[in-house]
Amino acid sequence: MNTAEKLDTPDYITQIEQSADLQALDDVRVAILGKKGELTTALKELGQVAPELRRERGQELNKQRKAVEAAIELRKTALEADAEAAKLANERLDVTLPVAPESKGKVHPITQVMDEIATIFAGMGFEVRHGPLVEDDEHNFDALNIPPSHPARQMHDTFYVRESSAEALQNDEGNSEHSHVLRTHTSPVQVRTMKNEEPPIRIIAPGSTFRSDSDMTHTPMFHQVEGLLIDKDINMGHLKGCLFQFLREFFGKDELPVRFRPSFFPFTEPSAEVDIGCKKTKETLTIGEGEDWMEILGCGMVHPNVLTNCGLNPDEWQGFAFGMGVERLAMLKYNIPDLRTFFDGDARWLKHYGFSAMNIPGVFGESNFMGV
Repeated sequence: MNTAEKLDTPDYITQIEQSADLQALDDVRVAILGKKGELTTALKELGQVAPELRRERGQELNKQRKAVEAAIELRKTALEADAEAAKLANERLDVTLPVAPESKGKVHPITQVMDEIATIFAGMGFEVRHGPLVEDDEHNFDALNIPPSHPARQMHDTFYVRESSAEALQNDEGNSEHSHVLRTHTSPVQVRTMKNEEPPIRIIAPGSTFRSDSDMTHTPMFHQVEGLLIDKDINMGHLKGCLFQFLREFFGKDELPVRFRPSFFPFTEPSAEVDIGCKKTKETLTIGEGEDWMEILGCGMVHPNVLTNCGLNPDEWQGFAFGMGVERLAMLKYNIPDLRTFFDGDARWLKHYGFSAMNIPGVFGESNFMGV
């Protein structure tokens, strides 16, 4: 008698339910429903069964196959759930465990220095103002008395932003008409403040700026803090006193040598560059002593044209402005040798030069806001 005729009703369901894991279940499936499995073989040999038994036997085998397939699927679901539960139990993470010291974050030196600058100027009555990173020609150049032919407005110095999908239109000087730029300084914040606020004004404007320049000492993006004071009867002496106090507090040296040198900026008149005393050798730089000088920032009295462009009467209001590079100040104060490392995203560098997030900058160094 062939297999189909002698096949009774084996307890396939019991074999399936007793499978201990997914591999054992698959072995049972192959033994029953595989190419050479018992049930598959019986179905193939139906043609050898006596005609009077063939129909009944075929219905029985098909019924068994459907029952086996359903049982396998049910057992597979249960075994997968058990395996997932065991995996979750074995890989459980105790979130109450303390964080490893290596995982603690650090405040970036750029953030730290901007906070230190803001803290010092806050003590002098200055407030912080911010503005958009993408500016138009009016706020970035025109209102600041920067003429169309000025080199700073050329595309090799400035990042111009395309409007829609078309190239910005160029005029004879090579500048974009009705265009937008990534701001080249934070001076547009000063313009917006003078246009929207009534004097007296006393603000600083920290933030990111962008210029098309990249080498060992320059990066396409950098950070500035600019300051503006507008009031009546303001003169160069007020500017010098303000910057003397800031630089001596920032570097922590009460007798820091500071000097002003005549310079030129389109938006200030007169203009000056500020140097601090230092001692330079091939390997070291010491701030506050020695016979050498280092340029640290630019400043001047706000040009009457700028006041007029911003809706202020220069016969009634006067003021001064200044600007400084944050990365340069950070490098000098904290002995950071390479400008490019500020933007490398190296966690080891940040661990070395970064600052504790539990401390906030104070006029006399860091102070802990937790009171300990």
